[in-house]
Parts: sequence; C-alpha cells; structure tokens
Amino acid sequence: MTKALIVVDMQPTFCEGGELGVEGGNAVAERIADYVNAHRSEYAYIATTQDWHIEPGAHWSAEPDFVDTWPKHGAAGTPNAELHPAIKALIIHHHFKKGQYSAAYSGFEGIEDNTDRIQTREEVAAEQSAGKTLANALKAAGVSHVDVVGIAESHCVKDTALDARKFGFEVTVFEDLTVPVSEELGVAARKQMTAAGITLAESR
Repeated sequence: MTKALIVVDMQPTFCEGGELGVEGGNAVAERIADYVNAHRSEYAYIATTQDWHIEPGAHWSAEPDFVDTWPKHGAAGTPNAELHPAIKALIIHHHFKKGQYSAAYSGFEGIEDNTDRIQTREEVAAEQSAGKTLANALKAAGVSHVDVVGIAESHCVKDTALDARKFGFEVTVFEDLTVPVSEELGVAARKQMTAAGITLAESR
C-alpha cells in the first residue's frame, strides 16, 4: 500500500486568534507536526492545502451566514494565509492553493503552487487546465491510500476526504489530528464520511 498524507488548511486564519479560528487549532498543528516527524518515512507523498483567496466573490461577506458565506479569511499574501509555523517547519514540498477566485473547500479543487505569488485568474485557469491538481499528483506518485488531517473536520477536511474517495483512493481521517467547527457539525461530518466508506481512526 502506497500512502499519502494530506494536511488540510493548517493556517493561522483557522486557528485561535485568526479570522475564522477553530478552538483547538493550534494544538492540532503541533500534534500534526509531531506525527509527521515520527511517520514521514511511511508516506510516498505529503502535501498541504491552503485557502488562498484573492477575489473569491460571495464566499467573503460583510454579513456572513457561516454556511455559504464567511468573513474575510485566508487572504492570499497575508501572514494568516501562510502555513502554521509548526507545519511550515516540517519543510513539506508540495502545496496546493485553493479558492483563489471562488469558494473552495476540498483540496482537490486546488492547484499545486509552491510559491506565495498572487496569481491572475488566467494563470490559475491555465494551471488547472495543465492538470496541476492533487488528484493527478497522487496518481503520479502511485498512491492508493490517503490519510487526511487538518482543519476543519466539519468543512475542508470532510470535503477533501470525500473527494479522495470519489477519485478512488482508500481514505482515513485521523480524529486526533483534526477538529470541527462545532461538535454538532463534527457529528454530521463523521456520519457523512463513514457513509462514504472513509475510515475514522486515531493516529498511532
């Protein structure tokens, strides 16, 4: 079994003190860093995803409903959109930016971009057309199983895991390496993931 690890949206914007901070976010970042340092050799491919919003349209709202619209967050080029310091220190080489000009929850909607550039709509579209996607990267690496960790379990972790299943990968979400926005939303997300055949487990 060839495995990949996807670290979803571990950014200050989603941790305590950030624009959409999730309780427990900073602690999750530290636990993920410890896990990667202990288990890096088990993975053929490790990647991060990041909200990297430039002009995401109605996804940002001055009067958000916290379902489809949100306060400004993950703004490309700002410190809070960068990787969490604990994750940045891991020196991971593959980074998928998503949501540049639209809403995007799944890492599979992003493109590989290992810079911090502010790309134009045309550049983003060209990279998508060229196939610089997470699905293609995983297939090129011969991956069959994907482990998913990060923030938030109820939103981007769930959607990334569900898309991984749709692309034919076996998927595990490590419950101790993620947190939901709320326990209620976490319960709903776990039911949805389990129904899709995703394994929910503790990291070892």
